Amino acid sequence: MRSTVPGRPRPLADLLASNRLGRLNRVALGMIALTLILLPAADLSITVRDPWAELQRMTGGLLTPAFSQLSAPLEAIGLTVAFALWGVALGLLAGIPLTLLFHRSRLIRGLCAALRAVHELFWALLFLQVFGTSAITALAAIAVPFAGIFAKVFAEILNQLDPAPASALPRGTGRLSRFLYVEWPQARAQLLAYIRYRFECAMRSSLLLGFVGLPTLGFHLESAFRQGRYHEAGAELLIFYLLIAGLPWWGHRRLLWLLLPLSGWLLGPWPEIDPSLAWRFVSQDIWPPPLLAGDPAGLVQWWSRLPALGPAIGNTLLLALMGTAGTLLVALALWPLVCRHFNGPVRRWLGAGALIVLRSTPEFLFAFVLLLLTGPSMLPAWIALALHNGALIAFLVARQADELSPGLPGIRGLDLYCWELLPRIFPGLLALVCYRAEVIMRETAILGILGVATLGFQIDAAFAWLHFDTALLLLIITCLLNLAVDALSRRLRPERSLTAASCDSPGPPA
Repeated sequence: MRSTVPGRPRPLADLLASNRLGRLNRVALGMIALTLILLPAADLSITVRDPWAELQRMTGGLLTPAFSQLSAPLEAIGLTVAFALWGVALGLLAGIPLTLLFHRSRLIRGLCAALRAVHELFWALLFLQVFGTSAITALAAIAVPFAGIFAKVFAEILNQLDPAPASALPRGTGRLSRFLYVEWPQARAQLLAYIRYRFECAMRSSLLLGFVGLPTLGFHLESAFRQGRYHEAGAELLIFYLLIAGLPWWGHRRLLWLLLPLSGWLLGPWPEIDPSLAWRFVSQDIWPPPLLAGDPAGLVQWWSRLPALGPAIGNTLLLALMGTAGTLLVALALWPLVCRHFNGPVRRWLGAGALIVLRSTPEFLFAFVLLLLTGPSMLPAWIALALHNGALIAFLVARQADELSPGLPGIRGLDLYCWELLPRIFPGLLALVCYRAEVIMRETAILGILGVATLGFQIDAAFAWLHFDTALLLLIITCLLNLAVDALSRRLRPERSLTAASCDSPGPPA
């Protein structure tokens, strides 16, 4: 596997002397040009009668949160944390063995790719049919894709370690022993840092599980927004932001001995599961009846009754392209807000606060709120994807830019941005955008649950009508599309790019 250890930003003269910037510019400009060419095919309509009046009501409510109107907030907060904490724990339990076998088996790599290619909400819709709105559904929906993500990122981290200590081990040393005695001591800090970030991601996933009926903060948040109770929604959003902001303190690993048993107690009571019904779902319900009966003619008829896949796949790919191009443009515009070369401490603090809110708000929730203002179209989904991912990348790019020293004395403002800093950080920025393309593709599909005409819309409708065989086929198509986008992004990504762990775990700029 090619090493992706990030190097220090190259001097400007070296970059200009090479052909690297030219290739990166062609990739970026080609992405933007293709988006502009295909943009007329996107549904960007606004169907709400008076969006500005609704925006004023929403803004007023969010700025004046009413905590007294919340019903059972402690239970919702506790379940949000419990689902996230135990989902990550179970994902680690399954992900570490997959990590040890990741580079030894193409089958394991394919399995991990398939697990992480399906969004947590799609996994939740699948498990809901067997386990209902129970803790098993929530934990499985988080743990299954996280296992694939942990395996990929941990394998990349371990692959970058110094091979000398491992070569000193006696011949025949087992893979587990090498991990425990050689790799873990070297990579401990990186692995723990990534686990902490994954817990933050799990908190966002746990919030979103409320949108499919699980009793987290997201369940109450969705109800408040749909019914126009914006003061209540503002209180619930503020609670969630405070949970994310305070995670380094209340989620510290020294408190795990208290958090794990306490949150585990909140997960009960556990549902009674009928094994025969679960087996029927796995062995019969999710497969086309003609396939089980060995009826080729019936299978052709079954296929002909499927919803129109062409428009759904086209809209999914188009929105993913628009989201990726929008992410690039937003990142280019926002990273100076938190860069020391452009702002003082106060303005950087304000800019960092704005970016923290943007990157802490899940794309799904962002799109849901915007959809209330514009109606169900690609416009709110596009804005949500671009703002969330662009803000996330802006943090990392600003940190890289802070390490640079301009070579021309007295240069500042737009000249500093265009001629000194941007050419030197652009390879890393584009690498981040290409890496996030896989995540954007996953989010694009799931936004169909909100009414956007992507594959997620058809998947949600199939589950609603109990057409589980159709839902499984659409999930497989979604998975294959995500794998294709991931493969393309790896080809376009600059060679000396950041690792997956670096790309996916931004912190505040130094």
